[in-house]
Amino acid sequence: MSQEAAARTFFNAPYFAVVGASSDPRKFGHKIFNWYTTHSLPATPINPSAPTITALSPPPSKNQEYDTLPCLSKLPHPKDTSVSIITPPHVTIKVLQEAKELGIQGVWLQPGTFDDEVLKFARDGFKAAVGGDGGGGSEGWCVLVDGEQALEGRSPKL
Repeated sequence: MSQEAAARTFFNAPYFAVVGASSDPRKFGHKIFNWYTTHSLPATPINPSAPTITALSPPPSKNQEYDTLPCLSKLPHPKDTSVSIITPPHVTIKVLQEAKELGIQGVWLQPGTFDDEVLKFARDGFKAAVGGDGGGGSEGWCVLVDGEQALEGRSPKL
């Protein structure tokens, strides 16, 4: 599957989660989670060290507190959830292993989250795995750069 097709398929899920979501506006975990909320997508922040994070709400955007989950296994509908990951590669591989065990269909590896081993595991283990070189940005496939176009091209169901 091409990365463009994987990105469109990723957005066919009815639910989303962001592993590495953060309240810190300097971190990509904050920026990525904000992207989901400002696009009115039902996203759950995953952060094992914070019970809540503060991020933008859907439009009209304002700061809002969101309850976090400590891990993907706490998601209410993991098989219906696509997951954006913003963690270092040694953590990402563990997140992917958990996601695969839960039957998660789509993962998006944001820039800086992967190495060759992580990319291979993701591409072999998921219906839709987005990540690696390419996309519209200089650092690889990123929802902040490539999400808009992929979101517009999605189908009704995963």
